[in-house]
Amino acid sequence: MYYYFVGDLISLLLKTTSWCPRESNNITRKVFNSKTAELLSHHQVEIKQSFPKEGWVEEDPKEILQSVYECMERTCEKLTQLNIDISNIKAIGVTNQRETTLVWDKETGEPLYNAIVWLDLRTQSTVERLINKTPGRNKNHLKHKTGLPISTYFSAVKLRWLMDNVAEVHEAVVSHRAMFGTVDSWLIWCLTGGKSGGVHCTDVTNASRTMLFNIHTMDWDPELCKYFGIPMEILPRVRSSSEIYGLMKSGALSGIPISGCLGDQSAALVGQMCFQDGQAKNTYGTGCFLLRNTGAKPVMSDHGLLTTVAYKLGRDKPACYALEGSVAIAGAVVRWLQDNLGIIGSSEELEKLAASVGTSYGCYFVPAFSGLYAPYWEPSARGIICGLTQFTNKNHVAFAALEAVCFQTREILDAMNQDSGIPLTQLQVDGGMTSNRLLMQLQADILCIPVVKPSMPETTALGAAMAAGAAEGVSVWSLSPEDLSEVTSEKFEPQINPEESEFRYARWKKAVQKSMNWETTEPVCNGNGSIFSSVPLGFYIMGSMLMLIGARYIIGQCLVCTHCCNSSHDC
Repeated sequence: MYYYFVGDLISLLLKTTSWCPRESNNITRKVFNSKTAELLSHHQVEIKQSFPKEGWVEEDPKEILQSVYECMERTCEKLTQLNIDISNIKAIGVTNQRETTLVWDKETGEPLYNAIVWLDLRTQSTVERLINKTPGRNKNHLKHKTGLPISTYFSAVKLRWLMDNVAEVHEAVVSHRAMFGTVDSWLIWCLTGGKSGGVHCTDVTNASRTMLFNIHTMDWDPELCKYFGIPMEILPRVRSSSEIYGLMKSGALSGIPISGCLGDQSAALVGQMCFQDGQAKNTYGTGCFLLRNTGAKPVMSDHGLLTTVAYKLGRDKPACYALEGSVAIAGAVVRWLQDNLGIIGSSEELEKLAASVGTSYGCYFVPAFSGLYAPYWEPSARGIICGLTQFTNKNHVAFAALEAVCFQTREILDAMNQDSGIPLTQLQVDGGMTSNRLLMQLQADILCIPVVKPSMPETTALGAAMAAGAAEGVSVWSLSPEDLSEVTSEKFEPQINPEESEFRYARWKKAVQKSMNWETTEPVCNGNGSIFSSVPLGFYIMGSMLMLIGARYIIGQCLVCTHCCNSSHDC
Protein backbone atom coordinates (compact mmCIF):
# COMPACT_ATOMS: atom_id res chain seq x y z
CA MET A 1 0.00 0.00 0.00
CA TYR A 2 1.14 3.54 -0.50
CA TYR A 3 0.69 6.88 1.18
CA TYR A 4 1.33 10.17 -0.52
CA PHE A 5 1.63 13.63 0.92
CA VAL A 6 1.24 16.56 -1.42
CA GLY A 7 2.46 20.12 -0.90
CA ASP A 8 2.57 23.39 -2.84
CA LEU A 9 6.06 22.53 -4.07
CA ILE A 10 6.28 18.86 -3.14
CA SER A 11 4.22 15.76 -2.90
CA LEU A 12 5.23 13.37 -0.17
CA LEU A 13 4.48 9.69 -0.74
CA LEU A 14 4.35 6.80 1.67
CA LYS A 15 4.04 3.43 0.02
CA THR A 16 3.93 -0.14 1.27
CA THR A 17 4.74 -2.82 -1.23
CA SER A 18 7.50 -5.09 -2.49
CA TRP A 19 8.27 -6.58 -5.87
CA CYS A 20 9.43 -9.93 -4.51
CA PRO A 21 8.00 -10.43 -1.03
CA ARG A 22 8.22 -13.81 0.54
CA GLU A 23 8.74 -13.00 4.19
CA SER A 24 8.06 -9.26 4.19
CA ASN A 25 6.58 -6.22 2.50
CA ASN A 26 7.93 -2.70 2.64
CA ILE A 27 6.34 0.61 3.53
CA THR A 28 8.07 3.33 1.56
CA ARG A 29 7.48 7.03 1.68
CA LYS A 30 8.55 9.26 -1.20
CA VAL A 31 8.72 13.01 -1.65
CA PHE A 32 8.02 14.54 -5.06
CA ASN A 33 8.16 18.03 -6.48
CA SER A 34 4.58 18.65 -7.57
CA LYS A 35 5.67 20.93 -10.43
CA THR A 36 8.33 18.69 -11.96
CA ALA A 37 7.45 15.21 -10.54
CA GLU A 38 11.05 14.98 -9.33
CA LEU A 39 11.70 12.50 -6.50
CA LEU A 40 13.22 14.42 -3.58
CA SER A 41 13.38 11.99 -0.65
CA HIS A 42 12.05 8.68 0.63
CA HIS A 43 11.95 6.39 3.67
CA GLN A 44 11.18 2.69 3.95
CA VAL A 45 9.98 0.42 6.78
CA GLU A 46 9.72 -3.36 6.51
CA ILE A 47 6.58 -5.23 7.56
CA LYS A 48 6.37 -9.00 7.86
CA GLN A 49 4.14 -11.46 6.09
CA SER A 50 3.16 -14.72 7.76
CA PHE A 51 2.33 -18.09 6.21
CA PRO A 52 0.31 -20.03 8.83
CA LYS A 53 -0.49 -22.87 6.41
CA GLU A 54 0.35 -23.88 2.86
CA GLY A 55 -1.18 -21.32 0.53
CA TRP A 56 -2.11 -18.89 3.33
CA VAL A 57 -0.63 -15.36 3.32
CA GLU A 58 -1.38 -12.84 6.10
CA GLU A 59 -0.24 -9.48 7.44
CA ASP A 60 -0.79 -7.86 10.85
CA PRO A 61 -3.10 -4.80 10.44
CA LYS A 62 -1.68 -3.14 13.57
CA GLU A 63 1.87 -3.57 12.32
CA ILE A 64 0.84 -2.01 9.00
CA LEU A 65 -0.65 0.99 10.81
CA GLN A 66 2.33 1.43 13.14
CA SER A 67 4.72 1.24 10.18
CA VAL A 68 2.74 3.98 8.46
CA TYR A 69 3.10 6.31 11.45
CA GLU A 70 6.81 5.52 11.75
CA CYS A 71 7.38 6.12 8.07
CA MET A 72 5.57 9.47 8.17
CA GLU A 73 7.60 10.70 11.14
CA ARG A 74 10.96 9.64 9.67
CA THR A 75 10.17 11.22 6.32
CA CYS A 76 9.24 14.49 7.97
CA GLU A 77 12.58 14.41 9.78
CA LYS A 78 14.39 13.88 6.47
CA LEU A 79 12.51 16.79 4.92
CA THR A 80 13.64 19.03 7.76
CA GLN A 81 17.23 17.92 7.18
CA LEU A 82 16.79 18.96 3.53
CA ASN A 83 15.61 22.38 4.75
CA ILE A 84 12.10 21.71 3.44
CA ASP A 85 9.35 23.08 5.65
CA ILE A 86 6.77 20.34 6.28
CA SER A 87 4.08 23.04 6.45
CA ASN A 88 4.30 22.98 2.63
CA ILE A 89 2.59 19.59 2.72
CA LYS A 90 -1.04 20.20 1.79
CA ALA A 91 -2.54 16.76 1.28
CA ILE A 92 -2.06 13.02 1.70
CA GLY A 93 -2.78 10.24 -0.78
CA VAL A 94 -3.12 6.49 -0.27
CA THR A 95 -2.62 3.52 -2.55
CA ASN A 96 -2.54 -0.17 -1.70
CA GLN A 97 -2.44 -3.76 -2.89
CA ARG A 98 -6.08 -3.90 -3.81
CA GLU A 99 -7.76 -7.17 -2.82
CA THR A 100 -6.12 -7.70 0.60
CA THR A 101 -9.01 -7.99 3.08
CA LEU A 102 -9.56 -6.85 6.67
CA VAL A 103 -12.40 -6.84 9.21
CA TRP A 104 -12.26 -4.80 12.42
CA ASP A 105 -14.45 -3.83 15.37
CA LYS A 106 -15.76 -0.28 15.05
CA GLU A 107 -16.31 0.02 18.82
CA THR A 108 -12.86 -1.09 19.98
CA GLY A 109 -10.92 -0.21 16.84
CA GLU A 110 -9.22 -3.61 16.98
CA PRO A 111 -8.74 -5.85 13.93
CA LEU A 112 -10.62 -9.14 14.32
CA TYR A 113 -8.15 -11.19 12.29
CA ASN A 114 -4.99 -10.69 10.28
CA ALA A 115 -5.30 -9.14 6.83
CA ILE A 116 -5.74 -11.88 4.21
CA VAL A 117 -3.38 -10.98 1.37
CA TRP A 118 -4.49 -10.99 -2.27
CA LEU A 119 -2.30 -14.02 -3.12
CA ASP A 120 -3.89 -16.19 -0.40
CA LEU A 121 -5.42 -19.50 -1.59
CA ARG A 122 -7.41 -20.63 1.46
CA THR A 123 -10.71 -19.75 -0.20
CA GLN A 124 -10.46 -22.33 -2.99
CA SER A 125 -13.16 -24.55 -1.48
CA THR A 126 -15.36 -21.47 -0.96
CA VAL A 127 -14.89 -20.57 -4.63
CA GLU A 128 -15.77 -24.08 -5.78
CA ARG A 129 -18.89 -24.08 -3.63
CA LEU A 130 -19.97 -20.74 -5.12
CA ILE A 131 -19.29 -21.85 -8.69
CA ASN A 132 -21.21 -25.09 -8.11
CA LYS A 133 -24.37 -23.12 -7.35
CA THR A 134 -24.17 -21.05 -10.55
CA PRO A 135 -26.02 -22.11 -13.72
CA GLY A 136 -23.71 -24.36 -15.70
CA ARG A 137 -20.99 -24.03 -13.05
CA ASN A 138 -19.90 -20.84 -14.79
CA LYS A 139 -17.07 -18.95 -13.08
CA ASN A 140 -18.01 -15.87 -15.15
CA HIS A 141 -21.58 -15.85 -13.81
CA LEU A 142 -21.10 -12.42 -12.16
CA LYS A 143 -18.85 -10.91 -14.80
CA HIS A 144 -21.61 -8.83 -16.42
CA LYS A 145 -21.81 -6.78 -13.21
CA THR A 146 -18.32 -7.05 -11.73
CA GLY A 147 -16.04 -7.54 -14.73
CA LEU A 148 -14.41 -10.35 -12.72
CA PRO A 149 -14.51 -14.17 -12.59
CA ILE A 150 -15.30 -15.91 -9.32
CA SER A 151 -11.78 -16.47 -7.97
CA THR A 152 -9.73 -16.71 -4.78
CA TYR A 153 -8.11 -13.43 -5.90
CA PHE A 154 -10.91 -11.06 -4.95
CA SER A 155 -12.09 -9.70 -1.61
CA ALA A 156 -15.65 -11.06 -1.39
CA VAL A 157 -14.56 -14.70 -1.04
CA LYS A 158 -11.95 -13.74 1.57
CA LEU A 159 -14.62 -11.88 3.54
CA ARG A 160 -16.98 -14.86 3.21
CA TRP A 161 -14.23 -17.13 4.56
CA LEU A 162 -13.67 -14.82 7.55
CA MET A 163 -17.39 -14.80 8.36
CA ASP A 164 -17.57 -18.60 8.10
CA ASN A 165 -14.36 -19.51 9.93
CA VAL A 166 -13.48 -16.80 12.45
CA ALA A 167 -15.83 -16.66 15.43
CA GLU A 168 -14.87 -13.08 16.34
CA VAL A 169 -15.76 -11.88 12.84
CA HIS A 170 -19.06 -13.76 12.81
CA GLU A 171 -20.05 -12.38 16.21
CA ALA A 172 -19.11 -8.81 15.24
CA VAL A 173 -21.17 -9.05 12.06
CA VAL A 174 -24.20 -10.40 13.96
CA SER A 175 -23.92 -7.67 16.61
CA HIS A 176 -23.44 -4.90 14.00
CA ARG A 177 -19.92 -4.03 15.18
CA ALA A 178 -17.98 -5.21 12.12
CA MET A 179 -16.35 -3.03 9.49
CA PHE A 180 -14.92 -4.47 6.27
CA GLY A 181 -12.37 -2.89 4.01
CA THR A 182 -9.32 -3.30 1.86
CA VAL A 183 -6.13 -1.84 3.34
CA ASP A 184 -6.93 1.68 2.13
CA SER A 185 -10.19 1.66 4.12
CA TRP A 186 -8.45 0.44 7.29
CA LEU A 187 -5.76 3.10 7.08
CA ILE A 188 -8.03 6.02 6.20
CA TRP A 189 -10.39 5.03 9.04
CA CYS A 190 -7.52 4.86 11.54
CA LEU A 191 -5.73 8.01 10.34
CA THR A 192 -8.93 10.10 10.46
CA GLY A 193 -9.82 9.15 14.03
CA GLY A 194 -10.61 5.44 14.17
CA LYS A 195 -13.29 4.61 16.74
CA SER A 196 -13.56 8.34 17.50
CA GLY A 197 -15.17 9.38 14.25
CA GLY A 198 -12.89 7.81 11.64
CA VAL A 199 -14.07 7.94 8.02
CA HIS A 200 -15.04 4.52 6.67
CA CYS A 201 -14.57 4.79 2.90
CA THR A 202 -12.83 3.38 -0.16
CA ASP A 203 -12.45 4.53 -3.73
CA VAL A 204 -13.97 3.12 -6.91
CA THR A 205 -10.77 1.33 -8.00
CA ASN A 206 -10.47 -0.67 -4.80
CA ALA A 207 -14.22 -1.31 -4.61
CA SER A 208 -14.16 -2.73 -8.13
CA ARG A 209 -11.86 -5.54 -6.94
CA THR A 210 -14.22 -6.95 -4.31
CA MET A 211 -16.85 -8.70 -6.52
CA LEU A 212 -19.48 -6.77 -4.52
CA PHE A 213 -19.31 -3.62 -6.66
CA ASN A 214 -21.34 -2.98 -9.81
CA ILE A 215 -18.98 -1.33 -12.29
CA HIS A 216 -21.94 0.10 -14.25
CA THR A 217 -23.89 1.73 -11.40
CA MET A 218 -20.60 2.55 -9.60
CA ASP A 219 -21.92 1.38 -6.24
CA TRP A 220 -22.31 -1.69 -4.05
CA ASP A 221 -24.80 -4.09 -5.60
CA PRO A 222 -27.53 -5.62 -3.36
CA GLU A 223 -27.79 -8.75 -5.53
CA LEU A 224 -24.06 -9.38 -5.40
CA CYS A 225 -24.02 -8.89 -1.64
CA LYS A 226 -26.92 -11.34 -1.32
CA TYR A 227 -25.10 -13.88 -3.51
CA PHE A 228 -22.10 -13.86 -1.17
CA GLY A 229 -24.19 -13.42 1.98
CA ILE A 230 -22.50 -10.13 2.89
CA PRO A 231 -24.50 -7.53 4.92
CA MET A 232 -24.17 -4.17 3.17
CA GLU A 233 -23.91 -2.29 6.46
CA ILE A 234 -20.31 -3.46 6.97
CA LEU A 235 -19.11 -2.03 3.63
CA PRO A 236 -17.27 1.30 3.35
CA ARG A 237 -18.75 4.24 1.46
CA VAL A 238 -17.47 4.37 -2.11
CA ARG A 239 -15.87 7.68 -3.12
CA SER A 240 -13.95 8.99 -6.14
CA SER A 241 -10.17 8.57 -6.37
CA SER A 242 -9.47 12.29 -5.89
CA GLU A 243 -11.40 14.21 -3.21
CA ILE A 244 -10.97 15.14 0.45
CA TYR A 245 -12.05 12.17 2.58
CA GLY A 246 -11.05 13.50 6.01
CA LEU A 247 -8.23 15.05 8.04
CA MET A 248 -5.23 13.47 9.76
CA LYS A 249 -5.95 13.37 13.50
CA SER A 250 -2.46 12.89 14.95
CA GLY A 251 1.26 12.99 14.27
CA ALA A 252 3.45 15.49 12.45
CA LEU A 253 0.84 15.87 9.71
CA SER A 254 -2.18 16.39 11.98
CA GLY A 255 -4.84 18.49 10.24
CA ILE A 256 -3.66 17.67 6.70
CA PRO A 257 -6.45 16.33 4.44
CA ILE A 258 -6.31 12.84 2.94
CA SER A 259 -7.44 13.53 -0.61
CA GLY A 260 -6.25 10.74 -2.90
CA CYS A 261 -6.99 7.01 -2.96
CA LEU A 262 -6.17 4.56 -5.76
CA GLY A 263 -5.52 0.84 -5.97
CA ASP A 264 -1.85 0.30 -6.78
CA GLN A 265 -2.29 -0.69 -10.42
CA SER A 266 -4.64 2.20 -11.11
CA ALA A 267 -2.14 4.52 -9.44
CA ALA A 268 0.58 3.22 -11.78
CA LEU A 269 -1.69 3.86 -14.77
CA VAL A 270 -2.15 7.45 -13.61
CA GLY A 271 1.57 7.80 -12.83
CA GLN A 272 2.40 6.64 -16.35
CA MET A 273 -0.06 9.32 -17.53
CA CYS A 274 -2.12 6.79 -19.50
CA PHE A 275 -5.16 9.06 -19.68
CA GLN A 276 -6.07 8.30 -23.31
CA ASP A 277 -8.13 5.38 -24.61
CA GLY A 278 -5.68 2.70 -25.80
CA GLN A 279 -2.71 3.67 -23.62
CA ALA A 280 -1.32 0.85 -21.47
CA LYS A 281 1.29 0.06 -18.81
CA ASN A 282 2.71 -3.07 -17.23
CA THR A 283 3.84 -3.09 -13.58
CA TYR A 284 6.41 -5.69 -12.49
CA GLY A 285 6.01 -6.26 -8.77
CA THR A 286 5.17 -9.31 -6.69
CA GLY A 287 2.91 -10.16 -9.59
CA CYS A 288 2.62 -8.57 -13.00
CA PHE A 289 -0.28 -6.30 -13.98
CA LEU A 290 -0.97 -5.03 -17.49
CA LEU A 291 -3.69 -2.36 -17.71
CA ARG A 292 -5.04 -0.74 -20.86
CA ASN A 293 -7.22 2.36 -20.66
CA THR A 294 -10.53 1.74 -22.47
CA GLY A 295 -12.09 5.14 -21.80
CA ALA A 296 -15.52 5.92 -20.39
CA LYS A 297 -17.13 2.57 -21.29
CA PRO A 298 -16.24 -0.81 -19.78
CA VAL A 299 -15.05 -3.39 -22.32
CA MET A 300 -15.88 -7.00 -21.45
CA SER A 301 -13.11 -9.44 -22.32
CA ASP A 302 -13.64 -12.61 -24.32
CA HIS A 303 -10.07 -13.76 -23.70
CA GLY A 304 -9.66 -14.13 -19.93
CA LEU A 305 -8.95 -10.53 -18.94
CA LEU A 306 -10.58 -8.47 -16.19
CA THR A 307 -12.71 -5.38 -16.66
CA THR A 308 -11.90 -2.93 -13.90
CA VAL A 309 -12.31 0.72 -12.93
CA ALA A 310 -9.13 2.59 -13.87
CA TYR A 311 -9.82 5.82 -11.94
CA LYS A 312 -12.37 8.53 -11.20
CA LEU A 313 -10.40 11.70 -10.60
CA GLY A 314 -13.04 13.82 -8.84
CA ARG A 315 -16.56 13.55 -7.48
CA ASP A 316 -18.06 15.12 -10.61
CA LYS A 317 -15.65 13.55 -13.07
CA PRO A 318 -16.53 10.49 -15.19
CA ALA A 319 -15.09 7.10 -14.34
CA CYS A 320 -12.56 5.59 -16.74
CA TYR A 321 -12.24 1.85 -17.21
CA ALA A 322 -9.44 -0.55 -18.09
CA LEU A 323 -8.84 -4.06 -19.32
CA GLU A 324 -6.45 -5.83 -16.98
CA GLY A 325 -4.31 -8.92 -17.20
CA SER A 326 -3.14 -10.11 -13.78
CA VAL A 327 -0.21 -12.49 -13.22
CA ALA A 328 0.13 -13.85 -9.68
CA ILE A 329 3.87 -14.59 -9.61
CA ALA A 330 6.49 -12.35 -11.20
CA GLY A 331 9.00 -10.82 -8.78
CA ALA A 332 7.97 -13.36 -6.16
CA VAL A 333 9.77 -16.04 -8.16
CA VAL A 334 13.07 -14.26 -7.44
CA ARG A 335 12.52 -14.52 -3.69
CA TRP A 336 11.56 -18.18 -4.14
CA LEU A 337 14.84 -18.92 -5.92
CA GLN A 338 16.69 -17.09 -3.15
CA ASP A 339 14.90 -18.34 -0.02
CA ASN A 340 13.59 -21.76 -1.04
CA LEU A 341 16.26 -23.08 -3.42
CA GLY A 342 19.20 -20.96 -2.31
CA ILE A 343 20.63 -20.68 -5.82
CA ILE A 344 20.95 -16.87 -5.61
CA GLY A 345 21.78 -14.48 -2.79
CA SER A 346 20.02 -11.42 -4.21
CA SER A 347 17.92 -10.21 -7.11
CA GLU A 348 21.04 -8.66 -8.64
CA GLU A 349 22.73 -12.07 -8.65
CA LEU A 350 19.81 -13.52 -10.65
CA GLU A 351 20.53 -11.11 -13.51
CA LYS A 352 24.24 -12.00 -13.46
CA LEU A 353 23.58 -15.75 -13.51
CA ALA A 354 21.08 -15.47 -16.36
CA ALA A 355 23.31 -13.13 -18.37
CA SER A 356 26.26 -15.52 -18.02
CA VAL A 357 24.51 -18.12 -20.23
CA GLY A 358 22.13 -15.97 -22.26
CA THR A 359 19.70 -18.84 -22.76
CA SER A 360 17.56 -21.29 -20.81
CA TYR A 361 18.89 -24.13 -23.01
CA GLY A 362 15.37 -25.47 -23.49
CA CYS A 363 14.41 -25.18 -19.81
CA TYR A 364 10.98 -23.67 -19.10
CA PHE A 365 9.71 -22.52 -15.70
CA VAL A 366 5.99 -22.02 -15.03
CA PRO A 367 5.79 -20.38 -11.55
CA ALA A 368 2.14 -21.24 -10.89
CA PHE A 369 2.64 -21.20 -7.10
CA SER A 370 -0.84 -19.72 -6.60
CA GLY A 371 -2.47 -21.28 -9.65
CA LEU A 372 -2.67 -19.38 -12.91
CA TYR A 373 -4.39 -15.99 -13.18
CA ALA A 374 -5.06 -14.29 -16.55
CA PRO A 375 -5.83 -15.48 -19.11
CA TYR A 376 -6.47 -18.99 -17.71
CA TRP A 377 -7.95 -18.46 -14.21
CA GLU A 378 -6.95 -22.01 -13.34
CA PRO A 379 -6.53 -22.47 -9.55
CA SER A 380 -5.53 -26.14 -9.91
CA ALA A 381 -2.27 -25.31 -11.69
CA ARG A 382 1.03 -25.59 -9.83
CA GLY A 383 4.59 -24.60 -10.64
CA ILE A 384 6.78 -26.77 -12.83
CA ILE A 385 10.29 -26.66 -14.30
CA CYS A 386 10.55 -28.80 -17.44
CA GLY A 387 12.86 -29.43 -20.38
CA LEU A 388 15.75 -30.36 -18.05
CA THR A 389 18.81 -32.22 -19.33
CA GLN A 390 22.13 -33.26 -17.76
CA PHE A 391 23.55 -30.03 -19.18
CA THR A 392 21.01 -27.80 -17.33
CA ASN A 393 22.44 -25.82 -14.40
CA LYS A 394 21.29 -23.05 -12.05
CA ASN A 395 22.22 -20.38 -14.61
CA HIS A 396 19.73 -21.82 -17.08
CA VAL A 397 17.05 -21.99 -14.37
CA ALA A 398 17.74 -18.33 -13.54
CA PHE A 399 17.31 -17.40 -17.20
CA ALA A 400 14.10 -19.47 -17.40
CA ALA A 401 12.72 -17.64 -14.35
CA LEU A 402 13.19 -14.26 -16.06
CA GLU A 403 11.73 -15.60 -19.30
CA ALA A 404 8.69 -16.83 -17.35
CA VAL A 405 7.83 -13.26 -16.34
CA CYS A 406 8.10 -12.18 -19.98
CA PHE A 407 6.09 -15.11 -21.36
CA GLN A 408 3.26 -14.44 -18.89
CA THR A 409 3.20 -10.81 -20.00
CA ARG A 410 3.08 -11.97 -23.64
CA GLU A 411 0.04 -14.10 -22.89
CA ILE A 412 -1.95 -11.23 -21.40
CA LEU A 413 -0.77 -8.79 -24.08
CA ASP A 414 -2.00 -11.18 -26.79
CA ALA A 415 -5.38 -11.44 -25.04
CA MET A 416 -5.55 -7.65 -24.73
CA ASN A 417 -4.78 -7.13 -28.41
CA GLN A 418 -7.53 -9.61 -29.33
CA ASP A 419 -10.08 -7.89 -27.08
CA SER A 420 -9.26 -4.39 -28.28
CA GLY A 421 -8.64 -5.20 -31.94
CA ILE A 422 -5.77 -2.67 -31.95
CA PRO A 423 -2.35 -4.17 -31.15
CA LEU A 424 -0.05 -2.18 -28.89
CA THR A 425 2.98 -0.80 -30.70
CA GLN A 426 5.04 -0.36 -27.52
CA LEU A 427 4.71 -1.25 -23.83
CA GLN A 428 5.24 1.23 -21.00
CA VAL A 429 6.64 -0.48 -17.90
CA ASP A 430 7.28 0.29 -14.24
CA GLY A 431 7.87 -1.40 -10.90
CA GLY A 432 10.85 -2.77 -9.00
CA MET A 433 11.78 -5.51 -11.48
CA THR A 434 12.35 -2.99 -14.28
CA SER A 435 15.79 -2.28 -12.77
CA ASN A 436 16.78 -5.67 -14.28
CA ARG A 437 18.01 -4.64 -17.73
CA LEU A 438 18.22 -8.22 -18.98
CA LEU A 439 14.56 -8.73 -18.08
CA MET A 440 13.56 -5.60 -20.01
CA GLN A 441 15.50 -6.74 -23.09
CA LEU A 442 13.98 -10.22 -22.88
CA GLN A 443 10.55 -8.63 -22.62
CA ALA A 444 11.08 -6.63 -25.81
CA ASP A 445 12.38 -9.76 -27.58
CA ILE A 446 9.44 -11.92 -26.55
CA LEU A 447 6.79 -9.26 -27.31
CA CYS A 448 8.46 -8.19 -30.56
CA ILE A 449 7.68 -4.55 -29.70
CA PRO A 450 9.71 -1.85 -27.89
CA VAL A 451 9.57 -1.66 -24.08
CA VAL A 452 9.69 1.85 -22.60
CA LYS A 453 10.93 2.32 -19.03
CA PRO A 454 10.62 5.70 -17.27
CA SER A 455 13.66 7.04 -15.44
CA MET A 456 11.61 6.96 -12.20
CA PRO A 457 10.12 3.43 -12.20
CA GLU A 458 7.90 3.80 -9.10
CA THR A 459 5.06 5.46 -11.00
CA THR A 460 2.55 3.96 -8.56
CA ALA A 461 3.78 6.45 -5.97
CA LEU A 462 3.63 9.28 -8.47
CA GLY A 463 0.05 8.43 -9.51
CA ALA A 464 -1.32 8.55 -5.98
CA ALA A 465 0.48 11.83 -5.36
CA MET A 466 -1.06 13.28 -8.51
CA ALA A 467 -4.58 12.23 -7.45
CA ALA A 468 -4.14 13.74 -3.98
CA GLY A 469 -2.69 16.98 -5.28
CA ALA A 470 -5.40 17.40 -7.93
CA ALA A 471 -8.34 17.05 -5.51
CA GLU A 472 -10.83 19.88 -5.24
CA GLY A 473 -9.87 21.98 -2.22
CA VAL A 474 -6.18 21.09 -2.64
CA SER A 475 -5.46 21.84 -6.32
CA VAL A 476 -1.66 21.88 -6.20
CA TRP A 477 -1.23 19.41 -9.08
CA SER A 478 -2.79 20.00 -12.49
CA LEU A 479 -3.78 16.94 -14.53
CA SER A 480 -4.43 18.96 -17.68
CA PRO A 481 -2.45 17.42 -20.58
CA GLU A 482 -0.61 20.67 -21.25
CA ASP A 483 0.55 20.85 -17.61
CA LEU A 484 1.81 17.27 -17.25
CA SER A 485 5.56 16.96 -16.89
CA GLU A 486 7.59 15.29 -19.62
CA VAL A 487 8.96 12.02 -18.24
CA THR A 488 12.38 10.86 -19.42
CA SER A 489 12.59 7.19 -20.38
CA GLU A 490 14.75 4.41 -21.82
CA LYS A 491 13.62 2.27 -24.74
CA PHE A 492 14.50 -1.42 -25.26
CA GLU A 493 14.13 -2.56 -28.89
CA PRO A 494 13.63 -6.22 -29.92
CA GLN A 495 16.93 -7.88 -30.84
CA ILE A 496 15.87 -11.35 -32.02
CA ASN A 497 13.87 -12.33 -35.08
CA PRO A 498 10.12 -12.96 -34.65
CA GLU A 499 10.46 -16.63 -35.68
CA GLU A 500 12.74 -17.40 -32.72
CA SER A 501 10.43 -15.49 -30.40
CA GLU A 502 7.42 -17.47 -31.61
CA PHE A 503 9.26 -20.79 -31.23
CA ARG A 504 10.17 -20.07 -27.61
CA TYR A 505 6.67 -18.82 -26.87
CA ALA A 506 5.12 -22.00 -28.30
CA ARG A 507 7.33 -24.13 -26.04
CA TRP A 508 6.25 -22.01 -23.07
CA LYS A 509 2.57 -22.59 -23.92
CA LYS A 510 3.25 -26.34 -23.96
CA ALA A 511 4.80 -26.10 -20.50
CA VAL A 512 1.79 -24.18 -19.20
CA GLN A 513 -0.52 -27.00 -20.24
CA LYS A 514 1.66 -29.44 -18.28
CA SER A 515 1.22 -27.33 -15.12
CA MET A 516 -2.56 -27.59 -15.02
CA ASN A 517 -4.86 -29.86 -12.97
CA TRP A 518 -2.28 -30.70 -10.32
CA GLU A 519 -4.22 -29.62 -7.27
CA THR A 520 -7.76 -30.36 -6.10
CA THR A 521 -9.70 -29.73 -2.92
CA GLU A 522 -10.76 -33.41 -2.71
CA PRO A 523 -10.17 -34.77 0.81
CA VAL A 524 -7.09 -36.95 1.15
CA CYS A 525 -7.46 -40.23 3.05
CA ASN A 526 -5.81 -40.16 6.46
CA GLY A 527 -3.77 -42.93 8.01
CA ASN A 528 -6.80 -44.57 9.64
CA GLY A 529 -8.80 -44.95 6.42
CA SER A 530 -8.92 -47.90 4.05
CA ILE A 531 -6.54 -47.87 1.12
CA PHE A 532 -9.58 -48.56 -1.05
CA SER A 533 -11.04 -45.11 -0.25
CA SER A 534 -8.67 -43.98 -2.98
CA VAL A 535 -10.18 -45.65 -6.06
CA PRO A 536 -7.10 -45.44 -8.29
CA LEU A 537 -4.86 -46.83 -5.53
CA GLY A 538 -7.39 -49.56 -4.72
CA PHE A 539 -7.56 -50.72 -8.32
CA TYR A 540 -3.79 -50.63 -8.57
CA ILE A 541 -3.31 -52.87 -5.52
CA MET A 542 -6.13 -55.25 -6.49
CA GLY A 543 -4.66 -55.52 -9.98
CA SER A 544 -1.20 -56.19 -8.56
CA MET A 545 -2.57 -59.00 -6.32
CA LEU A 546 -4.40 -60.66 -9.22
CA MET A 547 -1.29 -60.48 -11.39
CA LEU A 548 0.77 -62.09 -8.60
CA ILE A 549 -1.73 -64.92 -8.14
CA GLY A 550 -1.87 -65.45 -11.89
CA ALA A 551 1.90 -65.56 -12.15
CA ARG A 552 2.16 -68.11 -9.37
CA TYR A 553 -0.46 -70.28 -11.10
CA ILE A 554 1.34 -70.16 -14.45
CA ILE A 555 4.68 -71.01 -12.85
CA GLY A 556 3.06 -73.94 -11.06
CA GLN A 557 1.64 -75.28 -14.34
CA CYS A 558 5.01 -75.04 -16.00
CA LEU A 559 6.60 -77.04 -13.18
CA VAL A 560 3.95 -79.79 -13.56
CA CYS A 561 4.56 -79.96 -17.31
CA THR A 562 8.28 -80.31 -16.80
CA HIS A 563 7.74 -83.15 -14.35
CA CYS A 564 5.33 -84.95 -16.71
CA CYS A 565 7.65 -84.67 -19.70
CA ASN A 566 10.60 -85.84 -17.69
CA SER A 567 8.50 -88.85 -16.61
CA SER A 568 7.42 -89.62 -20.17
CA HIS A 569 3.80 -89.01 -19.22
CA ASP A 570 1.21 -87.11 -21.20
CA CYS A 571 0.59 -83.67 -19.81
